[in-house]
Amino acid sequence: MHTFEFIRPADQATAIATAAQSKTAQQGADVRFLGGGTTLIDLMKLNVETPTRVLDINRLPLDRIEATPDGGVKIGAMVRNSDLANHARVQKDSLVLSQAILQGASAQIRNMATVGGNLLQRTRCIYFRDTAMACNKREPGSGCPAITGHNRTLAILGASEHCIATNPSDMCVALAALDATVHIQGPKGPRAVAFGDFHLLPGDTPHRETVLEPGDLITDVTLPPPIAGSKQVYLKLRDRASYEFALASAAVVVTMGSGKITRARIALGGVGTKPWRSSEAEAALTGKPANEGTFRQAAEAALRHAKPQSENKFKIELAKRCVMHSLRMATTA
Repeated sequence: MHTFEFIRPADQATAIATAAQSKTAQQGADVRFLGGGTTLIDLMKLNVETPTRVLDINRLPLDRIEATPDGGVKIGAMVRNSDLANHARVQKDSLVLSQAILQGASAQIRNMATVGGNLLQRTRCIYFRDTAMACNKREPGSGCPAITGHNRTLAILGASEHCIATNPSDMCVALAALDATVHIQGPKGPRAVAFGDFHLLPGDTPHRETVLEPGDLITDVTLPPPIAGSKQVYLKLRDRASYEFALASAAVVVTMGSGKITRARIALGGVGTKPWRSSEAEAALTGKPANEGTFRQAAEAALRHAKPQSENKFKIELAKRCVMHSLRMATTA
């Protein structure tokens, strides 16, 4: 780990002004915000992240879960994962979010990890985490050895010739299905970003993972009011039962009426370079009866554009089965 300056900003304005001095908000930044540190500290130990200044924002008042005037929920960026997963309102109105969090990491990590940090969680690709290897995400232009190397756990949706790294978050998959909004405060003022627009596809700039700019601070995430009668399920398939990242996961939010699916939100994890919202699967479900034929059509639509690598073709069928089973669980609950 490289040496760095540790700073505790007195307020949000100071934190943003200090972070704005960074060269970039993406990989290679010389200023980083510190929340729970469950990802950042690991990457600093590996010399993947080498900030010269670390800004501890734990004392900023961003740790509340509150109802919004329209009946939704406002979740502060510093809310701990365990607190969010076990919050009564979240379990009642946004069960898929609670389920996703509780299937991620360990209890100890959930007690430390924050909402804002989870949105910025970085890939577990072994080439990214090993500084002896080339990696376009870590060093732009150096290459992507994963494409011809070990890629069993990597992405089959949203990849490019420059990067096939998978987004590792469980929480973000649920937030995508819940139509969340990310609220950001930066040097130019506040802005709100629809969750589906927050993470970027790798394209030819895989080192740029989100829309954040230098100095931008995630302040909170909001969820819209729940849809009456909706059923929610998060299903995660992995190599072992606990403390493991998804090979494929699905967050499903469906509403039924007169024996048909009147509204559907489907998001996939473990298979995309970002939390993967499938509008194709949603269209295949809407207005259709909740039966095996419909579920199969939705699953096929969700994976229609999948492009597997040498070791992960199995993810296509695995993800399809994950979508289908999660829909069965949701519509029979």
